Amino acid sequence: MTTTQLPPLALTMGDPAGIGPDITLALWSARHSLSLPSFLFIGDAEVLRARAAVLSLDVTVVPATPETAADIFADALPVLASDCAVPAAPGVPDSRNAAAITGAIETAVALTMAGRTAAVVTNPIAKAVLYDAGFGFPGHTEFLADLAEKATGRAALPVMLLAGPKLRAVPVTIHIPLKDVPGALTEDLIVETATITERDLRERFGIARPRLAIAGLNPHAGEGGALGLEDDAIVRPAVERLKAAGIAAIGPLPADTMFHDAARATYDVALCMYHDQALIPAKALGFDDSVNATLGLPFIRTSPDHGTAFAIAGKGIARPDSLLAALRLAQELALHERTA
Repeated sequence: MTTTQLPPLALTMGDPAGIGPDITLALWSARHSLSLPSFLFIGDAEVLRARAAVLSLDVTVVPATPETAADIFADALPVLASDCAVPAAPGVPDSRNAAAITGAIETAVALTMAGRTAAVVTNPIAKAVLYDAGFGFPGHTEFLADLAEKATGRAALPVMLLAGPKLRAVPVTIHIPLKDVPGALTEDLIVETATITERDLRERFGIARPRLAIAGLNPHAGEGGALGLEDDAIVRPAVERLKAAGIAAIGPLPADTMFHDAARATYDVALCMYHDQALIPAKALGFDDSVNATLGLPFIRTSPDHGTAFAIAGKGIARPDSLLAALRLAQELALHERTA
């Protein structure tokens, strides 16, 4: 199957006061030189028009559907409406637009589940803005898992994968305070997260036998119990279960020696025990071109690995590299899934 036979990608608006509109417009403006995958922007067309004017970009924005977006894409930016309640000024978030933000995500998931779009690519949201409007999820990832469960009737464990040119990293525990990590970390959670990661790397990324490096929780992976008991009591038994299931897993490994060049050459993904243990090396090694991909869902989802950056919205200095990488990875995964 060629890329022209894929439906367009569903690109959500994100927070309209952030840099999502900026980087979307910048990429579409450079679509020919970048060989950009076609996408359907789901959000407010007036936000794009107003931001294009602020950025002095000549962009034609037109209404579209998944079926018409690909034909429109060469000449105009196709938009499926999820209209804001109030005008969105760059750098001035407003919780009254929360329904449009979450509505765009819901529409993107529904279209992709129906096969009308090839994958979901999400522009950044600001969780605090959504919380003010009653948003009941810790973040994007958990919201997507809830939408998947409602669509299929089956619970999904979402797994956050940070995928960059030098490192793939997965945090086993995600959006919780550091003090709560030891209590939340269980043998079963590590095994389930690793199993989902291994499966999706095989089935979606095309890695025949993924190699998983499992980090320890404590410094020096616990130093034989001298620096904490969790590594021997929880992490090591999880690794043994993974090996028994035929998964190429090693660990627990001291996290401070896992991310140098020679170490990274020995594995395909690092499983880390908490958010920053995974995201610090991932962002340090590929801040501008890493992608947040959610594994364990019945649809493909990618996102740029940065936030809304309200302080630079509308200033023309936001870099679109990570969104470009997210669009390209979504297209690559969709093609692999359809041809596997």
